[in-house]
Amino acid sequence: MGYEFYIAKRYLRSKRKTGFISLITYISIIGVMIGVAALVIVLSVANGFESEVRTRIIGFDAHVRVRTFHDRGIENDALPEMLATLDKMANVVGVAPAVFDKGLIQSAKSKQGVFIKGIDPKREPQVTTLIDNIVEGSLNLDTLHVESGKAYPGIVIGRWLADRLAVNLGDRVQVLTAAGVESGGFGGMPRFRTFRMAGSFETGLYEYDDNYAFISIKEAQRLSQRRGSISWIQLKLTDMALAEDVARSAEERFGYPYTTDTWFEMHQNLFAWMELEKKFFFLILSLIIMVAAFNIVSTLIMVVLEKRKDIGVLKSMGAHSRQIMNIFVYEGLVAGSIGTGLGLILGYAVCYLQLKTKFIALPGDVYIINAIPIEFNWLDGVAITLASIIISYVATLYPSYKASKLDPVEAIRYE
Repeated sequence: MGYEFYIAKRYLRSKRKTGFISLITYISIIGVMIGVAALVIVLSVANGFESEVRTRIIGFDAHVRVRTFHDRGIENDALPEMLATLDKMANVVGVAPAVFDKGLIQSAKSKQGVFIKGIDPKREPQVTTLIDNIVEGSLNLDTLHVESGKAYPGIVIGRWLADRLAVNLGDRVQVLTAAGVESGGFGGMPRFRTFRMAGSFETGLYEYDDNYAFISIKEAQRLSQRRGSISWIQLKLTDMALAEDVARSAEERFGYPYTTDTWFEMHQNLFAWMELEKKFFFLILSLIIMVAAFNIVSTLIMVVLEKRKDIGVLKSMGAHSRQIMNIFVYEGLVAGSIGTGLGLILGYAVCYLQLKTKFIALPGDVYIINAIPIEFNWLDGVAITLASIIISYVATLYPSYKASKLDPVEAIRYE
């Protein structure tokens, strides 16, 4: 580095003949600081929301599903042995069978298409958070008796779906699946099955709260005309990061016609979109730093004009063009580094304050969370720092190059 860095610091701290140059320097530092702080805050919030969504989605589904190719179903005869085998596999903490189908649900006032999932109420809590998301009633899917009216099997539906159907606990709803339509025959009436609402759940994700209904496996098998099979077996693991390893082991253990789906494969499009959204935020907010970088360019150009005599003297004393260039590169980098450092401090301070005090709250009746979530990712911090320093460096190249090409005789005569 040598004397170039020393002179660069002197130039940055020295009083200017023109106060406007100092003002532009401060504005450029503040601009970089604001851009970096904005990136830190926005990416931390994006990470927080992604983590929240991932937790709720994976909590609602399983870490791994074991099913057959073309979803032909796992036969009831093979189910006990498969459940026992999966239960003993390393890193598996819970297994539960499920039947899945699409259908129609209707009440006295409305109707809507739904995803119908048949579950075992005793095993389901081992693999999903459904029971934790029950906000009204219970996960009682057995036959429900009410004081007035006939007894029917229980059904648990999402809160938004319950509001749309205008039903409350104990009210009757009718469910029909595609298999039920087919079983009606040509010109015949579709076969509905009647249920009583046993409870409602809320995950905070509209896609689930408005489109899912849970019934017992036995009732789901009747509805979907698959009395002798289930759709898949769900697995919960000690760590969801082990999903691919456990899925591979299950496929090797059972072989054809069985296959598996991991939590990432089930929701690949959503997580890919969220990752793309983060990159978009990064690019857009980097424009703030780029605007501040133009101020660095302006500052250095004016400093070069002000320090022409110094440049001429240094060159007459034997300084090389590269050394002259380094002086102004270092000055721009110091300004950019100061702005970057202050921005990181400000951004992470705001995020830490939100994490601890939750001073930016969200209305609980609208959102399932009560405050904007924050999650730190050190890789984001590294990327922001590198991006800011690189932008600052690029901004120094043109004015530094112009300074290095000044003729020493002309520069001294200019004064």
